[in-house]
Amino acid sequence: MLVSWPGLRLAASAWGRAGRNWSGIRSCLAMAEELRIVANCQARKLKSSSSSRVEEEDAKQEENGHEAKRLKASEEEREEGNKKYPKRKIVLLMAYSGKGYHGMQRNVGNSQFRTIEDDLVSALIQSGCIPENHGDNMKKMSFQRCARTDKGVSAAGQIVSLKVWLIEDILRKINDYLPAHIRILGLKRVTGGFNSKNKCDARTYSYMLPTFAFAHKDRDPQDETYRLSPKTLETVNRLLACYRGTHNFHNFTSQKGPRDPSAKRYIMEMYCEEPLVRDGLELAVIKVKGQSFMMHQIRKMIGLVIAIVKGYASEAIIEQCWGEEKVDVPKAPGLGLVLERVHFEKYNRRFGNDGLHEALEWADEEEKIAAFKEQYIYPTIVNTEKEEKSMVSWLETLSNHYFNSTASRTQVDNQDPKNSDPEGSDGCGDDSD
Repeated sequence: MLVSWPGLRLAASAWGRAGRNWSGIRSCLAMAEELRIVANCQARKLKSSSSSRVEEEDAKQEENGHEAKRLKASEEEREEGNKKYPKRKIVLLMAYSGKGYHGMQRNVGNSQFRTIEDDLVSALIQSGCIPENHGDNMKKMSFQRCARTDKGVSAAGQIVSLKVWLIEDILRKINDYLPAHIRILGLKRVTGGFNSKNKCDARTYSYMLPTFAFAHKDRDPQDETYRLSPKTLETVNRLLACYRGTHNFHNFTSQKGPRDPSAKRYIMEMYCEEPLVRDGLELAVIKVKGQSFMMHQIRKMIGLVIAIVKGYASEAIIEQCWGEEKVDVPKAPGLGLVLERVHFEKYNRRFGNDGLHEALEWADEEEKIAAFKEQYIYPTIVNTEKEEKSMVSWLETLSNHYFNSTASRTQVDNQDPKNSDPEGSDGCGDDSD
């Protein structure tokens, strides 16, 4: 051990100076012991300092790691917490004003065009109804809309079906994360295999327009003092009734040929309600109920009736449209089109009274639906018409149509000054979704 002492040389020197006497030896030994103690103390300090630095670095790394994982952990904790709630297939009753949106249907991965479903999915995730990864793949929650409303089109009774965690106070929590012009007004449980599009057997749309659209062509096309007379309203309803039943509507869309079986559509009812006045402008609301509708079908049906009432075309043109010849049918503006209601009559008969499920009827929500339309949908239509005058601009193009002769499909479409059409299809059905 003496050979390895750090103070060996100092001890040897002391030994020589002491002349090998015993007191000198004791003095050397004491000095060597002191040196050993000092050396050990310094070694412990160095080791402690190094260990502290390592612990400090580890702590920093752990803190950074925890910070990066904190949001993910929070999300996982919330999802774990929500898993205690049952996951069930439901339907949501939606109302929304479509202005500023590129339709209902979400385009995953395309953030350039905002849709109603973008806001809905975000609210479902933030409220804890679905996991975050379901937003990227909506099939995971079995999501299906009943009707694909297009750019600018509003809805008062849209239905979507999906699987969610039935969290407490679910409607309020979803609505808390939605803008005021999108509301979830109702929720019902449905069968596990329910699909809102496939189970829907009819849809009702409304179309709101200024009544000066029915004024004779010789009158100022933007006379807001015009008021619809009972006689003119009777004529409008008589013409709209011509669409009832099953007909070949190939002339009311650009998608179908005259011999395409799917061009035949069944219209259950179509009529114009008594006019109403909003901000000094008289408006009429046309209602149409049918099994399904093709692209532009509703707007062309209304456009042709306007052309007849104004005196541009004869009533015989409606009958001519059912034939194989192509007829130049004008397409009314998209502003004013609203999805009012979707119908599940067959489903209700089978499951509505089975003791396990509810009929998909919304009588208890009617007041909320009416209030939403008065607050968000009608003002948007009226204000936009006053600002952009889409109906006035369209009425001025009616004289360019060939109502007394047939024309090629290309010629017909090219005569619409807004052929790019921001709306797309009128609603839903096998052709538009």
